[in-house]
Amino acid sequence: MVAKFKTLVLGASTNPERFSSKSVLMLINSGIEVVALGKSKGKIHGIKIENFQKYYKNVHTITLYISPKNQDKYFSYILKLNPSRVIFNPGTENPILFRFLEKHSISYELSCTIVLISTNQYKSQEGNKSV
Repeated sequence: MVAKFKTLVLGASTNPERFSSKSVLMLINSGIEVVALGKSKGKIHGIKIENFQKYYKNVHTITLYISPKNQDKYFSYILKLNPSRVIFNPGTENPILFRFLEKHSISYELSCTIVLISTNQYKSQEGNKSV
C-alpha cells in the first residue's frame, strides 16, 4: 500500500531541539511515512537520515528546513521526486524556488508543518498554492 502523504523532511537534523526533528516525530505519530535528508547521516526517531540525494518513490510532500541560500542544489532533486506539494516552513521562503515549482506545476505553500499537523490540516492540504 502506498502512503498517501509520504513526506520527505529536507534539512533533517538529529538535534531534538530543531523543528525538523520535532516535525519528524509529529509526522510519525500522525501515521505518515517519513524519509529524511540532512547534512549528516544519523537517525531521528528511528528514521534514517541520508546525506545524499537519494531517490524516493511516491513522495507526496517535501517539507523544507533549509535556508534559501542553500536550496539551489536541490531544485533538480525536487523535480525528480515530483511531489504533490512543497511546504516552506518559516525561514525557508524562496521566490526563486516558488517560480521554479510553478513552472513545473508543483504546488507549494508557506506554512509550518508542525502547525498543520497540530491543527489537523496536514492531511487535508492537497498542495494549494499560498503566497
